[in-house]
Amino acid sequence: MANAASHVDQGSLMRIFNSDADPNTTEIHPVLQCVQVKPLAGQQGNPERFRVVFSDINNFVQSMLATQANHVVHEGKLRKGCFVRLTKYQANQVKGKRIIIVLELEVLEELGECEKIGEPKALEFKEEDESKPNPTTIASNGFYGNKPAQQQSQQQALPSRSNQSSSASHANIYPIEALSPYAHKWTIKARVSHKSDIKTWHNKNGEGKLFSVNLLDESGEIRGTGFNEQCDTLYELFQEGGVYYITSPCRVNMAKKQFSNLPNDYELMFERDTVVEKAEEQNGVPQVRFNFTNIGDLQTVEKDTTIDTIGVLKEVGETSQIVSKTTSKPYDKRELTLVDNTGYSVRLTIWGNTATTFDVMPESVVAFKGVKVSDFGGRSLSLLSSGSMTIDPDIDDAHKLKGWYMAQGKNDTFASHAGMTGTMGAAGGRSDPTKSIMQVKEENLGMSENTDYFSTKATIIYVKQENVSYAACLSEGCNKKVIETDPGQWRCERCDKTHPKPEHRYIMSINVSDHTGQLWLSCFDDVGRMIMGMSADQLMELKENDDKAAGDAFQDANCKTYMFKCRAKMDTFQDQQRVRYQVSGANALNYSQECAKLSQLIKEYSMI
Repeated sequence: MANAASHVDQGSLMRIFNSDADPNTTEIHPVLQCVQVKPLAGQQGNPERFRVVFSDINNFVQSMLATQANHVVHEGKLRKGCFVRLTKYQANQVKGKRIIIVLELEVLEELGECEKIGEPKALEFKEEDESKPNPTTIASNGFYGNKPAQQQSQQQALPSRSNQSSSASHANIYPIEALSPYAHKWTIKARVSHKSDIKTWHNKNGEGKLFSVNLLDESGEIRGTGFNEQCDTLYELFQEGGVYYITSPCRVNMAKKQFSNLPNDYELMFERDTVVEKAEEQNGVPQVRFNFTNIGDLQTVEKDTTIDTIGVLKEVGETSQIVSKTTSKPYDKRELTLVDNTGYSVRLTIWGNTATTFDVMPESVVAFKGVKVSDFGGRSLSLLSSGSMTIDPDIDDAHKLKGWYMAQGKNDTFASHAGMTGTMGAAGGRSDPTKSIMQVKEENLGMSENTDYFSTKATIIYVKQENVSYAACLSEGCNKKVIETDPGQWRCERCDKTHPKPEHRYIMSINVSDHTGQLWLSCFDDVGRMIMGMSADQLMELKENDDKAAGDAFQDANCKTYMFKCRAKMDTFQDQQRVRYQVSGANALNYSQECAKLSQLIKEYSMI
């Protein structure tokens, strides 16, 4: 322990947070002890995050690993008691707390591991230091403090420490990971990984246009959007694959997840005075960031989740065309078959110009970013308009797949996801425990930071008739809410289209009961159709033309028993936290299986 302690840079954490030096001066790369490593709770589909506490013997500080540094945890190198050298990081301070975002670190395995050295204390600063301006925070899914919308404390941005130098005019480069609504006077250096087409809109408030770009650096990704004047100014400047310096003023807003598939809680909105410059040095910024899901794991991924995947191109279908039943517009499509070393294959559909110009040879390795998981035909994938594909990327995952396929996979037989929807479509093949309603409540399912999944056999005793559906877009695969701007004019902002009528989709609340209690469940369109025995369009027509018949339809839905597959998660409504139970699928009872279960239960009680 004494030998290891002599290598720790005592007092270095205080020097980092007290430093007012220019970042081009001597940098601090401290040797510290890791005294805690914990995973952070996150949303499904987002990259895994880790919280780490580092000590310099005198003091300790909370830290968060950027996603590109996660490998040191996955490889088992970063463990409690080990010693590390921070080589690249971003230091931030907020009233009463200090935090470091670790971009790169080196685990000093030669120093071994030991119990915590000394009795390090939390960093303390003078009161006047706490009131300095320049607030900033990090996008960390509630890593510390309150939610960004509620956070009032001011923070001070400190210079990035890096073993790489920046140009003199852009010395203090922020990592994307450190941007938040409370940050200002920042510059990021990022690569444009995707640029959208210009979209226009027309509604009762006026008309306009916009475009968006996905921006990428070593720490993460963020979406940036330019409206109207900024669209005219910046659209031609931004080019896919180019690296740019972007300097505030630039608004940082909470991300609108319906328009973005990036794992970031925030997004940028370019303003009139936002400065965008093309970087002379185009290297030093990654080309694209992937968070791959294996083809064999697709059964555990929920329907409509956006993922990245990589596979060997086994088959390429011909281009075909479908005509939308609602808009009568033609859509070009092409189906691809991908395989990987999990022994599974999957069908992936590409659309539009990507489909018609697709010219990739079979047996190539293709990485897809931003594909939507569907339960059509078991499990299938669809490349989103904001997604991208990379042919034979120069990354380890691609090299391993290519080597496996040429050595073995070329002659393998692959299982398909077709017909493997499990018992309840959207939840895939996950085997969820069956719980009574009393067990759901007594076990506090949904009360933790993680989502809990369960199945329950229950009888519907009431269907709430208010707000039973919403008016949805008719465009294929959209389903977003539309607004009636004029009689017979229903506007979808996402698709930038106006339809003569909407398609109503269920968003039902039902009260169910078993022998142990009652529970409110939220249901969507597929389950609503099963319960009501008709589409939401048909029900809305009944409510409009024959109120009694509509009432009878709701009554007929009662007293029916289903096996509901549910997920429980904490939700905030009108500043009050509550558990929301959402149905992901439902099946009518299979009486043969139910009898077998009851028979087995009786045997376990030794009653026969």
